Amino acid sequence: MSLQDNVMTAMKTAMKAKDSVALEALRAIKSALLLQQTEAGSSPLTEQDEIKILQKLVKQRKDSAAIYTEQGRQDLAEPELAQVAVIETFLPEPLSEEELQVLITEAISSLNASGMKDMGKVIAQVNEKAEGRAEGKIIAQMVKSALS
Repeated sequence: MSLQDNVMTAMKTAMKAKDSVALEALRAIKSALLLQQTEAGSSPLTEQDEIKILQKLVKQRKDSAAIYTEQGRQDLAEPELAQVAVIETFLPEPLSEEELQVLITEAISSLNASGMKDMGKVIAQVNEKAEGRAEGKIIAQMVKSALS
């Protein structure tokens, strides 16, 4: 079953349950997928493209929630975080810190990375192997600490 089919099924369930927060998140996913598909000259979406879209939606909502919390607007932050939880159900299981450390160690040894000048190459290789199952920010922090 494709991501769009899963989203449509979840939308039907959310409508029946009258879950407005989940419905809003699912509509955002559907909208983002359709927008990407109909973009001029775009090829059919791969699973990797779909994961990137979902990660972008999660990041947007987390950023919004952080801003709302910073401004003391918990009433606006909570729905954003609830939407994050809904969107994350469609993402693959994230890598554990240990699994990520193994990927970083392998990348460093295969590239013969010796210092901070090789950080970009290592991050690129780890991102490729992680296949969207780890946040870029966390990868960068772990690679930086491993190379320093």
